[in-house]
Amino acid sequence: MLHGRRPFDEGCELSRPTSIAFVALGCAKNLVDSEKMLGQLAEGGAVITPDEDDADVIVINTCGFLEASRTEAHEVIAESVARKKTGRCKRVVVAGCLVQRDGEKLLDAVPGIDALVGVHQRDDIVRASLGVDLKAMKKKRARHRQPDLFLGDYHPYVALDTARLRLTPRHYAYLRISEGCNQKCTFCTIPSIRGPMHCKPPSVVLAEARELVSDGAVELNLIGQDTTSYGDDIGYERGLAGLLRELHRVDGLSWVRLLYVYPSVFTDAMIDAIAECERVVNYIDIPLQHINDRMLKAMHRRVTRAETETLLQKLRDRIPNVAIRTTFISGFPGETEAEFEELLDFVRDFRFSAVGVFPYSLEPDTPSGRMKEQLPQAVKEQRADAIMAAQQEIAFADAVAKKGKLLDVLIDGVAESGLRVGRHAGQAPEVDALPYVTSAELEPGTIVRAIVEDAHEYDLIARPTTAILPVLSSPQPASATS
Repeated sequence: MLHGRRPFDEGCELSRPTSIAFVALGCAKNLVDSEKMLGQLAEGGAVITPDEDDADVIVINTCGFLEASRTEAHEVIAESVARKKTGRCKRVVVAGCLVQRDGEKLLDAVPGIDALVGVHQRDDIVRASLGVDLKAMKKKRARHRQPDLFLGDYHPYVALDTARLRLTPRHYAYLRISEGCNQKCTFCTIPSIRGPMHCKPPSVVLAEARELVSDGAVELNLIGQDTTSYGDDIGYERGLAGLLRELHRVDGLSWVRLLYVYPSVFTDAMIDAIAECERVVNYIDIPLQHINDRMLKAMHRRVTRAETETLLQKLRDRIPNVAIRTTFISGFPGETEAEFEELLDFVRDFRFSAVGVFPYSLEPDTPSGRMKEQLPQAVKEQRADAIMAAQQEIAFADAVAKKGKLLDVLIDGVAESGLRVGRHAGQAPEVDALPYVTSAELEPGTIVRAIVEDAHEYDLIARPTTAILPVLSSPQPASATS
């Protein structure tokens, strides 16, 4: 799936194809950035290699969201820089969120970096990696000892996510509908890194959807920092509900999945679109972060417990068999034992389909990082463990309850046991449990109706029926509404 312009200097010629090893860190949104940069590098004449020992250039797309992700990025960068002394590598290029967050300070933290590429300069990745002959680069460094910097502040621009060399299996892909965020939660660094929200026009989203489907994708997972606010900044009055209805008409597409929704702006129209559009799976990823009203206010979530519970009940009442996944933060500054117990009871009572928990990470440049009453790390982790233990019981019981039920399963690949591994409509890639299908015939990308015969902790064992489900026929041609 390589399309688009060549963003590098046409006059620059390399003496031989340059081999590049690419390290992609972070979330699905970062993965799309990595896929786009890989596509541009391939178009620019580079040979992509999975072997860092065989690479002339190592490119690292970093995550800077949490302290743990920054620590991981520093370690990977240091390992890559060390390869310049012992191996073939001549150049290390660091890109992404950590670069946007820390800028030139990274050069002091990890000496030996040759180029920095910020989030808003992603299209400069070819110039940063292949802009001049590698021998000339080496001479330049020896003479000036200065890295190449591609840094800049936010500008209202969302690059088209074409020219992607996809890292996901061919049959599913992530479709980014917006960049940045306007919510300004007190714990989050995203607005300072990626800027305010800026949406792609519906015509662009639909064009990218068709391109991904033509490249083999039968499932598209919609991503953005806040997908529920889609259209606000571009005057698209139909919003996310309208976009879902447009995507529902894309021919050749079987599943559309909604990720990263924000509870305070989830509308009835969105609920109706999910319930009424057959291709939009009954799955919602809705990070709630907490349920206690004082904690929600301190996090600036702009929603109350009562409003959250009303929304969740609507989702269950109006969307048949909806799977609801959420995430919480444990140990937010000032969280009392009683407030944590309220959250824990809520998890036990509501019985989410899936739950993730992040011990609070102190980010110095955020409002919550400056709050008093920061809790000990041990307390944050103990509380996270307690939530996950409660959710484990729920998940194990839910898996057993699925015995005898029919599920539509998208085959992702083959397990070491020889069983086919996949996901039913209530499971997103990479984050949820898996069903294993007892068949040696099914190819990745096939959607099969299967009956659940057994459950092992989180995972299901299912037997395929004779029904291999066809791609849904398109209700009518998708329009290019802008």
